[in-house]
Amino acid sequence: MPILGFIIFIALIILFASMFTVKQETAAIVERLGKFYSVRHAGLNLKIPFIDKIAKRLNLRIQQLDVMIDTKTLDNVFIKMKVSVQYQVIRTQVNDAYYRLENSEDQITSYVFDVVRAEVPKLKLDDVFVKKDDIAIAVKSELQEAMQSYGYDIIKALVTDIDPDEQVKHAMNRINAAEREKTAAEYESEAQRIRIVAVAKAEAESKKLQGQGIADQRREIAKGLQESVEILNGVNINSQEASALLVVTQHYDTLQAVGANNRSNLVLLPNTPTAASTMMSDLITAMVASNQLEEKK
Repeated sequence: MPILGFIIFIALIILFASMFTVKQETAAIVERLGKFYSVRHAGLNLKIPFIDKIAKRLNLRIQQLDVMIDTKTLDNVFIKMKVSVQYQVIRTQVNDAYYRLENSEDQITSYVFDVVRAEVPKLKLDDVFVKKDDIAIAVKSELQEAMQSYGYDIIKALVTDIDPDEQVKHAMNRINAAEREKTAAEYESEAQRIRIVAVAKAEAESKKLQGQGIADQRREIAKGLQESVEILNGVNINSQEASALLVVTQHYDTLQAVGANNRSNLVLLPNTPTAASTMMSDLITAMVASNQLEEKK
């Protein structure tokens, strides 16, 4: 019985040693006596104990490698670029991915450095930002061609960061600010010009309307004077006397209007107690002289 129990114990050890599991999206490299034997995928698998061994478990999921690169542009600006490479082990080439490359990440990094430092020096700094997708496509194309033979598929290459020197960034910000200030000044000047033109047009229209108003006012005044002279002629006051009377009346009306406004700064010259009589005498004398000249003619 003790021997049977020992045999069963040994059998169980061997049984458990021959079984192993592989996780989802993982591949196990099985070697037999140090030589590649097979690739096992997800689930329960068997191997010969002490003869077969699991050399490596490879991740079959998409992985990402971030590569930081220092390089120089065509206009001699040093920049730091971050290139993210998404890659995956090809399921049918798991043995190539394990046996042909000692370190896959170092290999991918070397290719990324080579491509970026060949492409970026051809471009100016502004073009690097504009054409970053072209750089990413060039990286993916080069990596895809080189890494497929080693069992790796390049899913995507992305330029995720472009970081120029700090002084260069400040200079770019100043240039951008200056451009915006220039544009703002141009718009402001145009707005000022439009305001000046609008004010000039409004002023011209105002002067025109004001002139029409004055003309209409003078026309009505003339009509009023004509009617007043006709009324005075109707009561046997001749034209000269009527004109003189109207002038004196308007003179006193003007003085009354000026005196009614306590804020008026109008000065009427001459402005003496005898101004009205003097003005009337001068007017009558002028009219008499005018009539005499007409009679001589």
